[in-house]
Amino acid sequence: MATNISRTGLAATILALAIAIPAGAHAGELQVSFRESAPKDRFTIRNSGTCTVASGRISIDLAGSAGKLIFDTTATGSGVEVFQPFEIVTGRDKLARLPTVRDGDQRIDLDVRDFAAGDEIAFTIDVDDTLRNSELGQIRVSGSEISGGRVIFTSGGASSDGQFSAAATARVAASACVS
Repeated sequence: MATNISRTGLAATILALAIAIPAGAHAGELQVSFRESAPKDRFTIRNSGTCTVASGRISIDLAGSAGKLIFDTTATGSGVEVFQPFEIVTGRDKLARLPTVRDGDQRIDLDVRDFAAGDEIAFTIDVDDTLRNSELGQIRVSGSEISGGRVIFTSGGASSDGQFSAAATARVAASACVS
């Protein structure tokens, strides 16, 4: 039995479906937040999109940050007083390997496996600024000091990036969704 749908009816159906499906559906998006804390600072990476993001690399690059931030991982080196090495808190199973972070580095590269919507990776480390006139001193980092730092997602030769805001968060489109 054939169904006869008018053009008006078809257009109304398509419009209703477009309204029902939220913008960005099936899109990947990574939300990265930084929280200053003593003695360990914390980064949380969350897939806030609606799809599983394909394997790739998430890089947190602090070289362009307003506070000229560095990772302080050892007692001797570029950091000030307190130090903390990289320590994974959640999402270890989402990483292909643990990164090596040296004292004074400004970048961490995380090689991730398929990263489902709602999944999180969180890690602790010490972050110091290298400015002598910092508003909180060099061992504590404010949101405005991380602003300008970048998060880059690379997968299959394509990359996208976002900058940390003064609220210490960054968003990155991750269009490499697993079907």
